[in-house]
Amino acid sequence: MTAHSALPPVATPTVSDLSPTRTLIAAGLLPGPLFILVAAAQILTRDGFDLRHHPLSALSLGDAGWVQIANFVIVGALSAAFAVGVRRGLRGGPAGTWGPVLLGGYGIGLIAAGLFVTDGAYGFPAGAPAGLPATFSWHAMVHGAAATLAFLSLTAACGVFARRFVTQRRPVWAAASLATGVAVPVLAAWPGTGAASIRLAVATLLAWAWLTALAAQLRADQRTAG
Repeated sequence: MTAHSALPPVATPTVSDLSPTRTLIAAGLLPGPLFILVAAAQILTRDGFDLRHHPLSALSLGDAGWVQIANFVIVGALSAAFAVGVRRGLRGGPAGTWGPVLLGGYGIGLIAAGLFVTDGAYGFPAGAPAGLPATFSWHAMVHGAAATLAFLSLTAACGVFARRFVTQRRPVWAAASLATGVAVPVLAAWPGTGAASIRLAVATLLAWAWLTALAAQLRADQRTAG
C-alpha cells in the first residue's frame, strides 16, 4: 500500500448537495440571525435609542439609519429567496402552494418596510417630537402597511405549515407553528401603547426563530429525500 493510497478519501459536494433548491432553502437559515444580531448591535450603540420606547423600525432613522434599512432589505431578499426554494422543494405537496406565497409576502413586506421608513417619535432621533408626531408622513404609512403585510403573511404561513406537519404526523412541529402563529399577531396588535415596542421586538424574535427552524427542518427533509 502506498502512502498516497492510505490517505482518506476527500468528500466532495455532489450535484444534489449544491442544487439550486437546497441552496435557496438554506438561504432561510441566514435572515433571522442576521436581523437580530444587527439590530442588537444598534440597540446597544445608537445614542438615544431605548427599546422600551422606540420600535426597531426607528433604527432606520438618523445618520446611521442606512444600517437598519440595509438590514431590512437584505433579510427580506433572503426570505424571498427561501420562499422560492420552498416552492421548488414542496411543489405538489402539503404547503407547496400557499406556503411559498406567504413566505414571499413576508420577504416583500420586509423589503418595503426598509425602503419606506417610519417617522421619528419619542425623542428619537435627535429633533423628533417628544411623543408621537401630530401627523404621519406618507412613507411612514407605507412602512406600517408593509410591516402589517409581513406579520400577517408570516402568521398565515404558520397555519399553512402547521397543517403540513399534522399531515406528516409531526405534532411538536404542528404545535410550535400554531403557537407562533397565535403569539406573533397577539403581541403585535395588543392594545395600548405601554411596552408596545418591547412586544413588537418579542414578536419579531419569535417570527425569526420559527422561520429559521423551519428552514433547518426543510433543509434536513431535502437531504433525507435525496
